[in-house]
Amino acid sequence: MNSFFERRYIILGIFIFVMLMLIGRLFYIQVVDDKYLAFAQNNVLKRIIKYPDRGAILDRNNKILVQNEHVYDILVTPKRVKEFDTVQFCKLLQIDKKGFEQRWEKAKKYSYFRSSVFEKQLSARLYNSFQERLSEFPGFSVQPRSVRSYPDSVAAQFLGYISEVNDKIIEKSNGYYNPGDYTGISGVEKAYETVLRGQRGVENSLVDSRGVPKGKYLNGMYDTAAVAGERLISSLDIRIQKLGEKLMQNKVGSIVAIEPSTGEILAFVSSPTYDPNELVGRERGNNISAMYKNPYSPLLIRPIQAYYPPGSSFKPLSALIALQEGIITPQTTFFCAGGYQAGGHWVNCEHYDGITNLRKGISQSCNAYFCNVLNKVLNQSGANHTTASYLTWKKDVNKFGFGTKLDVDLPNERKGLVPAPARYDRIYGKNHWRANTIISMAIGQGELLATPLQMANIECTIANKGFYYRPHLIKAVGDKDVIKPEFKEKISVEIDSSYFEPVIDGMQDVVDHGTADASKIPGIVMCGKTGT
Repeated sequence: MNSFFERRYIILGIFIFVMLMLIGRLFYIQVVDDKYLAFAQNNVLKRIIKYPDRGAILDRNNKILVQNEHVYDILVTPKRVKEFDTVQFCKLLQIDKKGFEQRWEKAKKYSYFRSSVFEKQLSARLYNSFQERLSEFPGFSVQPRSVRSYPDSVAAQFLGYISEVNDKIIEKSNGYYNPGDYTGISGVEKAYETVLRGQRGVENSLVDSRGVPKGKYLNGMYDTAAVAGERLISSLDIRIQKLGEKLMQNKVGSIVAIEPSTGEILAFVSSPTYDPNELVGRERGNNISAMYKNPYSPLLIRPIQAYYPPGSSFKPLSALIALQEGIITPQTTFFCAGGYQAGGHWVNCEHYDGITNLRKGISQSCNAYFCNVLNKVLNQSGANHTTASYLTWKKDVNKFGFGTKLDVDLPNERKGLVPAPARYDRIYGKNHWRANTIISMAIGQGELLATPLQMANIECTIANKGFYYRPHLIKAVGDKDVIKPEFKEKISVEIDSSYFEPVIDGMQDVVDHGTADASKIPGIVMCGKTGT
């Protein structure tokens, strides 16, 4: 009897031990080591991302600036790769052995069980050649996607470009982006990324252990369709843009044209420029590397990032502030003896203008006149209060969008420079500088710096007699042509509209018989201001 019970306990013990072993192994497979789960899922359910077409970008007359072109990515799942002819494979994809090995190691490092991009952006011709022999390369598959195409090759800096996401972008996206995805890097492509990119779709397919498709999972019950990105209607007029780029060929600089009644930017020229098609396709890396090395910086968005002393273009603004402060009137005169004596420094004038009023001062761009104006503005409370007077003047200048961002709808806009008093305190010592110390500011020189967009916006403010609309490059979003509310807001510079008349008269004289008479077009009333 005892031996029977002993034998029963031994059998029970063996059974419990075997069960514990099985449970432990199952726990290890399901919880500790998930590679079996991943492998099983990949053998049963394949999740395919469907990339939407990116939204098109049009000019103000619905002329296409950017559209999409279909290309093909080669994906690889390392676990499914079997022995194959690598020489033939490389020949079909037009890559060398070293390139193959680098891509292979990168794919394995990303995941042994999940698909990743092995080769990007095959053309239709290359894809057709590869597709015919795809069955010879187990573990590799093809995924269609679209890339950008630029029919007219214009406005490169405005449009910007897209590129593959890096680790930093992936981390910041909270799981939205995956390796191999693309996003806007600069220009409108970056500023309107969430509008342009659309919504990705998902297709769940059943495959067998060899990766052979077996149809849709549950008849596509859990599939979602990709939704194309919204189109953008830009404010650019491609005809004006092309003319501007033609005029700036072999030059370094910028042209900005704004419609004052709306703030819509009609031309946004940055020179030197480049063909935006060069930043698409398999040669993109080499092309962008060459652009970064180019000493003339074609990737710089000069209208909003390049700094220039505004020069005499600043004089109308200086006059308006002085008029508003009551420092001068349109009839105020100063004597020009060919320049202005600023302490021990002589500010030269291009003309010997003699007795000069405001209108003549603008039309002849008289340095002496405007040096006298700034001197009176900064000394209105006495020489010992220069700092306080300068601060007031600086705030008035800021209202015109100088020394502050205009918040154009592009990333990485720079704000220009209207120095704070602390800068002069550091250079000359606290309270040891006066109006004549910084008198070059009167003629838009010295430390004063502005972007081309800021300078163009001054002219809009003058044309509107005291206000401007925020300059912008996208006038409508989507099929409903939605306009952002911030682009409809009038921004006042707090100068009485009556003070603009004498300034505008002077600017008309600039073109009629002043420093810009060479720009006059018969039969057209024009206002302008030259600046060096």
